Amino acid sequence: MSLSSVLIIVENLPVPFDRRVWMESLTLRDAGYEVTVICPKGKGYDQDYEVIEGIHIYRHPISPDISSVAGYLLEYGTAVYWELKLTHRVWKERGFDIVHICNPPDLLFISALWFKLFHKAKVIFDHHDLAPEMYIAKYNRKDIFYYGLRLVEWLTFKTADLVIATNESHREIAMQRGGKHLEQVHIVRSAPDLARFYPVPPNAAHRKGRTYLVGYVGIMGEPEGIDYLLEAIRYIVFDKGRTDIQFMLVGGGPALDKMIQLSQQLEVDDFVEFTGFRSGDELLERLTSSDICVEPSPSSAYNENCTMNKILEYMALGKPMVQFDLREGRRSAENASLYAQPNDVVEFAEKILELLASEELRTSMGQEGQRRMKTMLEWKHQAPKLLDAYASLREKFVPKSVSVSR
Repeated sequence: MSLSSVLIIVENLPVPFDRRVWMESLTLRDAGYEVTVICPKGKGYDQDYEVIEGIHIYRHPISPDISSVAGYLLEYGTAVYWELKLTHRVWKERGFDIVHICNPPDLLFISALWFKLFHKAKVIFDHHDLAPEMYIAKYNRKDIFYYGLRLVEWLTFKTADLVIATNESHREIAMQRGGKHLEQVHIVRSAPDLARFYPVPPNAAHRKGRTYLVGYVGIMGEPEGIDYLLEAIRYIVFDKGRTDIQFMLVGGGPALDKMIQLSQQLEVDDFVEFTGFRSGDELLERLTSSDICVEPSPSSAYNENCTMNKILEYMALGKPMVQFDLREGRRSAENASLYAQPNDVVEFAEKILELLASEELRTSMGQEGQRRMKTMLEWKHQAPKLLDAYASLREKFVPKSVSVSR
Protein backbone atom coordinates (compact mmCIF):
# COMPACT_ATOMS: atom_id res chain seq x y z
CA MET A 1 0.00 0.00 0.00
CA SER A 2 1.32 3.46 -0.89
CA LEU A 3 2.02 6.14 1.68
CA SER A 4 -0.50 8.49 0.07
CA SER A 5 -2.28 9.27 -3.15
CA VAL A 6 -1.49 12.45 -5.07
CA LEU A 7 -3.31 14.19 -7.91
CA ILE A 8 -1.13 16.66 -9.82
CA ILE A 9 -2.93 19.17 -12.04
CA VAL A 10 -0.97 21.13 -14.65
CA GLU A 11 -2.38 23.19 -17.51
CA ASN A 12 0.65 24.80 -19.11
CA LEU A 13 2.25 21.74 -20.74
CA PRO A 14 1.47 18.05 -21.31
CA VAL A 15 3.09 15.36 -19.22
CA PRO A 16 5.68 13.87 -19.53
CA PHE A 17 6.82 16.75 -21.75
CA ASP A 18 6.67 19.11 -18.75
CA ARG A 19 10.07 18.22 -17.33
CA ARG A 20 9.53 19.59 -13.82
CA VAL A 21 6.16 17.94 -13.30
CA TRP A 22 7.44 14.66 -14.70
CA MET A 23 10.46 14.60 -12.39
CA GLU A 24 8.23 15.45 -9.44
CA SER A 25 5.89 12.62 -10.41
CA LEU A 26 8.70 10.07 -10.63
CA THR A 27 10.24 11.25 -7.37
CA LEU A 28 6.93 10.88 -5.54
CA ARG A 29 6.34 7.48 -7.13
CA ASP A 30 9.75 6.28 -6.01
CA ALA A 31 8.94 7.45 -2.47
CA GLY A 32 5.83 5.26 -2.40
CA TYR A 33 3.12 7.69 -3.42
CA GLU A 34 0.44 6.78 -5.94
CA VAL A 35 0.58 9.55 -8.54
CA THR A 36 -2.07 10.68 -11.01
CA VAL A 37 -1.66 13.65 -13.36
CA ILE A 38 -4.24 15.78 -15.20
CA CYS A 39 -2.75 17.79 -18.05
CA PRO A 40 -3.49 19.08 -21.57
CA LYS A 41 -2.83 17.19 -24.77
CA GLY A 42 -0.09 18.25 -27.17
CA LYS A 43 3.59 17.89 -28.09
CA GLY A 44 2.84 14.38 -29.38
CA TYR A 45 1.01 13.28 -26.24
CA ASP A 46 -2.58 13.00 -27.39
CA GLN A 47 -4.05 9.96 -25.65
CA ASP A 48 -6.94 10.68 -23.29
CA TYR A 49 -5.53 8.29 -20.70
CA GLU A 50 -2.39 6.24 -20.36
CA VAL A 51 -0.01 4.91 -17.74
CA ILE A 52 3.68 5.74 -18.22
CA GLU A 53 6.24 4.34 -15.79
CA GLY A 54 3.52 3.84 -13.20
CA ILE A 55 2.12 7.39 -13.49
CA HIS A 56 -1.58 7.55 -14.42
CA ILE A 57 -2.10 10.42 -16.86
CA TYR A 58 -5.47 11.91 -17.83
CA ARG A 59 -5.35 14.44 -20.68
CA HIS A 60 -7.83 16.99 -21.97
CA PRO A 61 -8.19 19.13 -25.11
CA ILE A 62 -6.71 22.61 -25.07
CA SER A 63 -7.58 25.73 -27.04
CA PRO A 64 -5.05 27.16 -29.53
CA ASP A 65 -2.23 29.27 -28.07
CA ILE A 66 -3.35 32.81 -28.93
CA SER A 67 -1.38 35.67 -27.40
CA SER A 68 -4.26 37.96 -26.46
CA VAL A 69 -6.56 38.50 -23.50
CA ALA A 70 -9.43 36.85 -25.38
CA GLY A 71 -7.17 33.94 -26.29
CA TYR A 72 -6.13 33.38 -22.69
CA LEU A 73 -9.72 33.59 -21.44
CA LEU A 74 -10.74 30.93 -23.97
CA GLU A 75 -7.76 28.72 -23.15
CA TYR A 76 -8.14 28.94 -19.40
CA GLY A 77 -11.93 28.70 -19.44
CA THR A 78 -11.70 25.49 -21.46
CA ALA A 79 -8.98 24.15 -19.18
CA VAL A 80 -10.97 24.80 -15.98
CA TYR A 81 -13.96 22.93 -17.40
CA TRP A 82 -11.91 19.86 -18.30
CA GLU A 83 -9.90 19.93 -15.07
CA LEU A 84 -13.07 19.96 -12.98
CA LYS A 85 -14.50 17.11 -15.02
CA LEU A 86 -11.34 14.99 -14.87
CA THR A 87 -10.73 15.69 -11.19
CA HIS A 88 -14.13 14.20 -10.35
CA ARG A 89 -13.37 11.26 -12.62
CA VAL A 90 -10.04 10.62 -10.89
CA TRP A 91 -11.73 10.85 -7.50
CA LYS A 92 -14.19 8.14 -8.51
CA GLU A 93 -11.68 5.88 -10.25
CA ARG A 94 -8.56 6.22 -8.11
CA GLY A 95 -9.06 8.56 -5.19
CA PHE A 96 -6.51 11.01 -3.75
CA ASP A 97 -5.79 12.84 -0.53
CA ILE A 98 -3.41 15.51 -1.82
CA VAL A 99 -4.06 17.84 -4.76
CA HIS A 100 -0.83 19.32 -6.16
CA ILE A 101 -1.67 22.26 -8.46
CA CYS A 102 0.90 23.81 -10.82
CA ASN A 103 0.31 27.27 -12.25
CA PRO A 104 -0.13 28.96 -14.68
CA PRO A 105 -2.97 29.76 -14.62
CA ASP A 106 -3.90 30.63 -11.04
CA LEU A 107 -7.32 29.10 -11.56
CA LEU A 108 -6.46 25.53 -10.64
CA PHE A 109 -7.52 26.21 -7.05
CA ILE A 110 -11.12 25.90 -8.31
CA SER A 111 -10.72 22.15 -8.80
CA ALA A 112 -8.69 21.74 -5.61
CA LEU A 113 -10.99 23.80 -3.37
CA TRP A 114 -14.01 21.51 -3.87
CA PHE A 115 -12.08 18.50 -2.62
CA LYS A 116 -10.46 20.48 0.19
CA LEU A 117 -13.84 21.66 1.50
CA PHE A 118 -15.91 18.53 0.99
CA HIS A 119 -13.41 15.66 1.04
CA LYS A 120 -10.65 16.98 3.35
CA ALA A 121 -7.96 16.77 0.67
CA LYS A 122 -4.84 18.82 1.31
CA VAL A 123 -3.59 21.26 -1.30
CA ILE A 124 -0.05 21.99 -2.45
CA PHE A 125 0.52 25.01 -4.70
CA ASP A 126 3.55 24.54 -6.97
CA HIS A 127 4.23 28.16 -7.89
CA HIS A 128 5.88 28.13 -11.33
CA ASP A 129 5.04 31.59 -12.70
CA LEU A 130 4.06 35.05 -11.51
CA ALA A 131 0.88 35.59 -13.52
CA PRO A 132 0.31 39.27 -12.60
CA GLU A 133 3.89 40.18 -13.53
CA MET A 134 3.59 38.14 -16.72
CA TYR A 135 0.50 40.15 -17.68
CA ILE A 136 2.37 43.43 -17.27
CA ALA A 137 5.33 42.07 -19.25
CA LYS A 138 3.03 41.17 -22.13
CA TYR A 139 0.58 44.09 -22.16
CA ASN A 140 2.34 46.87 -20.21
CA ARG A 141 -0.74 47.87 -18.25
CA LYS A 142 -2.54 47.37 -14.94
CA ASP A 143 -6.22 47.05 -15.70
CA ILE A 144 -9.13 44.94 -14.50
CA PHE A 145 -7.49 41.77 -15.81
CA TYR A 146 -4.31 42.49 -13.85
CA TYR A 147 -6.24 42.93 -10.62
CA GLY A 148 -8.25 39.84 -11.47
CA LEU A 149 -4.97 37.92 -11.67
CA ARG A 150 -3.89 39.31 -8.30
CA LEU A 151 -7.21 38.12 -6.84
CA VAL A 152 -7.01 34.56 -8.14
CA GLU A 153 -3.34 34.38 -7.10
CA TRP A 154 -4.39 35.35 -3.55
CA LEU A 155 -7.21 32.80 -3.60
CA THR A 156 -4.73 30.13 -4.71
CA PHE A 157 -2.39 30.95 -1.84
CA LYS A 158 -5.29 30.88 0.62
CA THR A 159 -6.47 27.51 -0.69
CA ALA A 160 -3.00 25.96 -0.38
CA ASP A 161 -1.89 24.23 2.79
CA LEU A 162 1.69 24.38 1.54
CA VAL A 163 3.55 26.24 -1.22
CA ILE A 164 6.45 24.98 -3.33
CA ALA A 165 8.47 27.89 -4.74
CA THR A 166 10.97 27.64 -7.57
CA ASN A 167 13.35 30.24 -6.08
CA GLU A 168 13.87 32.77 -3.30
CA SER A 169 11.92 35.51 -5.07
CA HIS A 170 8.84 33.29 -5.37
CA ARG A 171 9.16 32.37 -1.70
CA GLU A 172 9.17 36.07 -0.75
CA ILE A 173 6.02 36.65 -2.81
CA ALA A 174 4.28 33.67 -1.21
CA MET A 175 4.95 35.23 2.17
CA GLN A 176 4.27 38.87 1.27
CA ARG A 177 1.32 38.56 -1.11
CA GLY A 178 0.10 35.13 -0.07
CA GLY A 179 0.38 35.54 3.67
CA LYS A 180 2.26 32.27 4.09
CA HIS A 181 4.65 31.61 6.97
CA LEU A 182 8.24 30.62 6.26
CA GLU A 183 7.66 27.00 7.28
CA GLN A 184 4.77 26.77 4.78
CA VAL A 185 6.99 27.57 1.76
CA HIS A 186 9.61 25.14 0.42
CA ILE A 187 12.03 25.92 -2.42
CA VAL A 188 12.35 23.21 -5.07
CA ARG A 189 14.23 24.43 -8.12
CA SER A 190 13.42 23.45 -11.71
CA ALA A 191 16.73 21.83 -12.56
CA PRO A 192 17.27 19.08 -15.14
CA ASP A 193 18.18 15.52 -14.27
CA LEU A 194 21.77 15.12 -15.47
CA ALA A 195 21.15 11.43 -16.08
CA ARG A 196 18.73 12.46 -18.84
CA PHE A 197 20.08 15.87 -19.93
CA TYR A 198 23.75 15.66 -20.89
CA PRO A 199 26.20 16.63 -23.68
CA VAL A 200 26.24 14.52 -26.84
CA PRO A 201 28.61 14.61 -29.85
CA PRO A 202 28.29 17.97 -31.67
CA ASN A 203 27.20 18.32 -35.26
CA ALA A 204 29.12 20.89 -37.30
CA ALA A 205 26.28 21.10 -39.83
CA HIS A 206 24.38 23.39 -37.43
CA ARG A 207 27.07 26.04 -37.96
CA LYS A 208 25.92 26.50 -41.57
CA GLY A 209 29.54 26.87 -42.67
CA ARG A 210 30.36 29.61 -40.16
CA THR A 211 33.09 29.63 -37.53
CA TYR A 212 30.95 30.12 -34.42
CA LEU A 213 27.48 29.00 -33.32
CA VAL A 214 25.38 30.84 -30.72
CA GLY A 215 22.42 28.89 -29.37
CA TYR A 216 19.11 29.77 -27.75
CA VAL A 217 16.30 27.52 -26.56
CA GLY A 218 12.95 28.61 -25.18
CA ILE A 219 9.49 29.95 -25.80
CA MET A 220 9.04 32.49 -28.58
CA GLY A 221 6.80 34.94 -26.74
CA GLU A 222 6.66 38.62 -25.84
CA PRO A 223 8.58 38.54 -22.50
CA GLU A 224 11.44 36.35 -23.78
CA GLY A 225 13.44 39.13 -25.44
CA ILE A 226 13.94 37.57 -28.88
CA ASP A 227 13.54 41.05 -30.36
CA TYR A 228 16.45 42.24 -28.18
CA LEU A 229 18.54 39.33 -29.40
CA LEU A 230 17.76 40.08 -33.05
CA GLU A 231 18.74 43.73 -32.52
CA ALA A 232 22.01 42.53 -30.99
CA ILE A 233 22.61 40.27 -33.98
CA ARG A 234 22.07 43.21 -36.31
CA TYR A 235 24.69 45.20 -34.38
CA ILE A 236 27.14 42.29 -34.57
CA VAL A 237 26.67 41.80 -38.32
CA PHE A 238 26.42 45.37 -39.57
CA ASP A 239 28.14 47.57 -36.97
CA LYS A 240 30.92 45.13 -36.10
CA GLY A 241 31.14 43.51 -39.53
CA ARG A 242 31.04 39.96 -38.19
CA THR A 243 29.70 37.47 -40.71
CA ASP A 244 31.35 34.40 -39.15
CA ILE A 245 28.70 33.78 -36.47
CA GLN A 246 25.58 31.65 -36.91
CA PHE A 247 22.67 32.06 -34.50
CA MET A 248 20.35 29.11 -33.84
CA LEU A 249 17.04 29.82 -32.10
CA VAL A 250 15.24 26.69 -30.92
CA GLY A 251 11.62 26.86 -29.83
CA GLY A 252 8.10 27.77 -30.80
CA GLY A 253 5.40 30.02 -29.44
CA PRO A 254 2.88 32.73 -30.25
CA ALA A 255 5.52 35.28 -31.32
CA LEU A 256 7.51 32.95 -33.61
CA ASP A 257 6.12 34.28 -36.91
CA LYS A 258 6.54 37.86 -35.70
CA MET A 259 10.18 37.23 -34.79
CA ILE A 260 10.89 35.63 -38.16
CA GLN A 261 9.46 38.73 -39.83
CA LEU A 262 11.56 40.97 -37.59
CA SER A 263 14.73 39.07 -38.55
CA GLN A 264 13.89 39.77 -42.19
CA GLN A 265 13.21 43.45 -41.52
CA LEU A 266 16.56 43.75 -39.76
CA GLU A 267 18.20 41.91 -42.66
CA VAL A 268 19.80 39.28 -40.42
CA ASP A 269 17.69 36.31 -41.51
CA ASP A 270 20.69 34.83 -43.36
CA PHE A 271 22.50 34.56 -40.01
CA VAL A 272 19.57 33.25 -37.96
CA GLU A 273 17.98 29.80 -38.03
CA PHE A 274 14.57 29.46 -36.40
CA THR A 275 14.31 25.72 -35.90
CA GLY A 276 10.87 25.58 -34.30
CA PHE A 277 10.18 23.18 -31.48
CA ARG A 278 12.82 20.50 -30.92
CA SER A 279 13.26 17.98 -28.13
CA GLY A 280 15.09 14.83 -27.11
CA ASP A 281 18.34 13.89 -28.80
CA GLU A 282 18.05 16.60 -31.46
CA LEU A 283 17.74 19.34 -28.84
CA LEU A 284 20.76 17.98 -26.97
CA GLU A 285 22.76 17.81 -30.20
CA ARG A 286 21.90 21.37 -31.21
CA LEU A 287 22.77 22.87 -27.84
CA THR A 288 25.93 20.79 -27.48
CA SER A 289 27.03 22.03 -30.92
CA SER A 290 26.82 25.67 -29.75
CA ASP A 291 29.94 27.52 -28.68
CA ILE A 292 27.95 29.71 -26.31
CA CYS A 293 24.28 30.20 -25.46
CA VAL A 294 22.19 33.27 -24.73
CA GLU A 295 19.31 34.27 -22.49
CA PRO A 296 18.00 37.64 -23.78
CA SER A 297 15.02 38.11 -21.43
CA PRO A 298 14.86 41.86 -20.66
CA SER A 299 14.39 43.36 -17.23
CA SER A 300 10.81 43.28 -15.97
CA ALA A 301 9.09 42.44 -12.70
CA TYR A 302 8.38 39.02 -14.18
CA ASN A 303 11.84 38.20 -15.56
CA GLU A 304 13.71 39.56 -12.50
CA ASN A 305 11.87 37.08 -10.28
CA CYS A 306 11.87 33.98 -12.47
CA THR A 307 14.42 31.21 -12.80
CA MET A 308 14.63 30.48 -16.51
CA ASN A 309 14.94 26.77 -17.25
CA LYS A 310 17.18 27.46 -20.22
CA ILE A 311 19.91 28.87 -17.93
CA LEU A 312 20.09 25.61 -15.99
CA GLU A 313 19.96 23.58 -19.21
CA TYR A 314 22.88 25.54 -20.66
CA MET A 315 24.85 24.91 -17.47
CA ALA A 316 24.01 21.20 -17.53
CA LEU A 317 25.62 20.98 -20.97
CA GLY A 318 28.66 23.01 -19.95
CA LYS A 319 27.72 25.98 -22.12
CA PRO A 320 28.90 29.46 -21.11
CA MET A 321 26.28 32.11 -21.68
CA VAL A 322 25.42 35.77 -21.99
CA GLN A 323 22.35 37.24 -20.31
CA PHE A 324 21.05 40.54 -19.02
CA ASP A 325 21.90 41.08 -15.35
CA LEU A 326 18.65 39.99 -13.68
CA ARG A 327 18.34 38.91 -10.06
CA GLU A 328 17.35 35.25 -10.40
CA GLY A 329 19.43 34.74 -13.53
CA ARG A 330 22.56 35.75 -11.65
CA ARG A 331 21.58 33.64 -8.63
CA SER A 332 21.40 30.61 -10.89
CA ALA A 333 24.46 31.06 -13.08
CA GLU A 334 26.82 33.20 -10.96
CA ASN A 335 30.26 32.87 -12.62
CA ALA A 336 29.02 30.64 -15.46
CA SER A 337 27.74 33.68 -17.37
CA LEU A 338 28.66 37.11 -18.63
CA TYR A 339 26.14 39.83 -17.79
CA ALA A 340 25.07 42.89 -19.75
CA GLN A 341 23.30 45.90 -18.32
CA PRO A 342 19.55 45.13 -18.46
CA ASN A 343 18.00 45.86 -21.85
CA ASP A 344 21.23 47.28 -23.32
CA VAL A 345 21.34 45.63 -26.74
CA VAL A 346 24.81 46.92 -27.66
CA GLU A 347 26.41 45.70 -24.43
CA PHE A 348 24.65 42.35 -24.85
CA ALA A 349 26.15 42.06 -28.32
CA GLU A 350 29.61 43.06 -27.07
CA LYS A 351 29.43 40.41 -24.34
CA ILE A 352 28.68 37.79 -27.01
CA LEU A 353 31.75 38.88 -28.93
CA GLU A 354 33.88 38.97 -25.77
CA LEU A 355 32.93 35.41 -24.91
CA LEU A 356 33.48 34.12 -28.43
CA ALA A 357 36.92 35.76 -28.50
CA SER A 358 38.25 33.73 -25.56
CA GLU A 359 38.26 29.94 -25.68
CA GLU A 360 39.84 29.90 -22.22
CA LEU A 361 36.99 31.97 -20.77
CA ARG A 362 34.38 29.79 -22.49
CA THR A 363 35.96 26.65 -21.08
CA SER A 364 36.27 27.93 -17.51
CA MET A 365 32.70 29.28 -17.46
CA GLY A 366 31.32 26.08 -18.95
CA GLN A 367 33.10 24.03 -16.29
CA GLU A 368 31.81 26.32 -13.54
CA GLY A 369 28.26 25.86 -14.79
CA GLN A 370 28.56 22.10 -14.73
CA ARG A 371 30.13 22.23 -11.27
CA ARG A 372 27.20 24.23 -9.91
CA MET A 373 24.74 21.82 -11.48
CA LYS A 374 26.46 18.71 -10.15
CA THR A 375 27.06 20.00 -6.63
CA MET A 376 23.89 21.95 -5.81
CA LEU A 377 21.33 22.51 -8.55
CA GLU A 378 20.54 19.32 -10.50
CA TRP A 379 17.37 17.38 -9.76
CA LYS A 380 19.01 14.87 -7.42
CA HIS A 381 19.57 17.80 -5.03
CA GLN A 382 15.96 19.01 -5.46
CA ALA A 383 14.15 15.69 -5.04
CA PRO A 384 14.86 15.45 -1.27
CA LYS A 385 13.49 18.99 -0.85
CA LEU A 386 10.26 17.96 -2.60
CA LEU A 387 9.90 14.95 -0.31
CA ASP A 388 10.66 17.11 2.74
CA ALA A 389 7.80 19.41 1.71
CA TYR A 390 5.42 16.47 1.46
CA ALA A 391 6.65 15.08 4.75
CA SER A 392 5.98 18.40 6.51
CA LEU A 393 2.43 18.39 5.17
CA ARG A 394 1.80 14.84 6.35
CA GLU A 395 3.31 15.54 9.76
CA LYS A 396 0.97 18.49 10.23
CA PHE A 397 -2.27 16.95 8.99
CA VAL A 398 -1.67 13.16 9.01
CA PRO A 399 -4.19 12.62 6.16
CA LYS A 400 -5.79 9.23 5.85
CA SER A 401 -5.63 7.36 2.53
CA VAL A 402 -8.81 7.68 0.53
CA SER A 403 -10.46 4.49 -0.60
CA VAL A 404 -10.98 4.24 -4.34
CA SER A 405 -14.42 2.71 -3.82
CA ARG A 406 -17.25 5.21 -3.83
